Amino acid sequence: MRNYIRLDPDDNVITATKELEPGTHVENVVTNSIIPTGHKIATREIGNGDTIRKYAQFIGVATELITAGSHVHLHNMEFRNTNSLYEFSTDIRPIKAANQKDSFLGYKRQNGSVGTRNYIAIITSVNCSASAARRIVDYFTKEKLIDYPNVDGVVAFVHGTGCGMAGDGEGFEALQRVMWGYAQHPNHAGVLMVGLGCEMNQIDWLLEAYNLKHGPLFQTMNIQAVAGFQKTVDAGIQKIRAMLPIANKAKREKCPASSLKVALQCGGSDAWSGVTANPALGYACDLLVAQGGTGVLAETPEIYGAEHLLTRRAVNRDTGEKLTKLISWWKDYTVRNKGSMDNNPSPGNKKGGLTTILEKSLGAAAKAGTSPLMGVYKYAEPITQNGFIFMDTPGYDPASVTGQIAGGCNLVVFTTGRGSAFGSKPSPTIKVATNTSMYHRMNEDMDINAGDILSDLVTIEVKGQEIYNLILEIASGKESKSELQGLGDYEFVPWQIGAVM
Repeated sequence: MRNYIRLDPDDNVITATKELEPGTHVENVVTNSIIPTGHKIATREIGNGDTIRKYAQFIGVATELITAGSHVHLHNMEFRNTNSLYEFSTDIRPIKAANQKDSFLGYKRQNGSVGTRNYIAIITSVNCSASAARRIVDYFTKEKLIDYPNVDGVVAFVHGTGCGMAGDGEGFEALQRVMWGYAQHPNHAGVLMVGLGCEMNQIDWLLEAYNLKHGPLFQTMNIQAVAGFQKTVDAGIQKIRAMLPIANKAKREKCPASSLKVALQCGGSDAWSGVTANPALGYACDLLVAQGGTGVLAETPEIYGAEHLLTRRAVNRDTGEKLTKLISWWKDYTVRNKGSMDNNPSPGNKKGGLTTILEKSLGAAAKAGTSPLMGVYKYAEPITQNGFIFMDTPGYDPASVTGQIAGGCNLVVFTTGRGSAFGSKPSPTIKVATNTSMYHRMNEDMDINAGDILSDLVTIEVKGQEIYNLILEIASGKESKSELQGLGDYEFVPWQIGAVM
């Protein structure tokens, strides 16, 4: 492995593949300071105020004269807002036809959707009913579920909102979409909704708005109506007991790969995210799309600076403009809250070599592969199209994945460079390491090592095929590393938009 990597001939920086001492020869320059692994090196003199380019794109400007061979990072480079002239539908590439129709073993639901898991869910309308939901779940230990081998578990989805909020508008609508999405999710065989009774987020309103009907596998109750906490817990236990034999009747059967909706996610990113794991996941996404499946990119603040590449792939101008309007909304949102789009990357991202959100976004967008952008969706909005899709979410991983799952994603692939210990329910998470050293250090957490793209010259295509193959295996019931560790009970975080009152 060389001690540096160049991503494009027009870039004026290269990236160190290991820590370099002063005086190290890299490409056509000599380093003049210690360069940490994953960090940038100037390959020519860059004047104060001049553009710095990586991935053949603008990632920031120099804040001082940077000599060739210098370390380029926070001390001599800064973020500047982009003013892209957007092109629409100018880079639509045909989807390569699949050689064969792939399949997995899933759960076919009555509404035509397909699950990759078979849970019974307890969904709370408000934080005030969270303890009751947790107490009900605590009752159903592995020993009590041993007679129901086809049920993956009983899981509570609790959150910190549902009251002290406006009864309409963006925040309320987003929460209702999340609740509906989890109530109807194909990975749930049965659902019990638990509320307090007096909250703003009324369960009855949700039932009416989304035409949800009570039945053996869909029940609701409020603590105030049941007459107290303990009686609610006891009643909930009885309701779940009645659901278990019915849910256990579900059997895995052969389903087409087109039934998969995969959330494309990254967290704890480093400089290698956009070089190894994300492009490999993008290739896997293209393979899934070729089967008629769906890949869902999200984290709107983390495509800022790369959105112009996605608008070129939009299937039509209207789809592309939906994306640019989201970028405008986020710019206004951060200004209103006295923030900046460059508040992201995080300290850990920066330690891994990422300097600005523009640099991070260009790497993050690689998860999207090359397929046409077929649709742009609101947070937690039901995804009704197949192909490559974008969903508006925050960059905060738990909130983002919650929206993707609510939209119908039945599996998550999560790339990480620093080492994110993330899991999700009801949709299992596959974690992909961007570098080999972290993969070995956190082997119990990582499902796939994409670092060998750099260390062993494995191709993006080979690694992408490996990710795609594992998607089919996990969808068929194989447990991911996060599932084996029991993760996913606390990562349900609906995006809270608007004032807390």
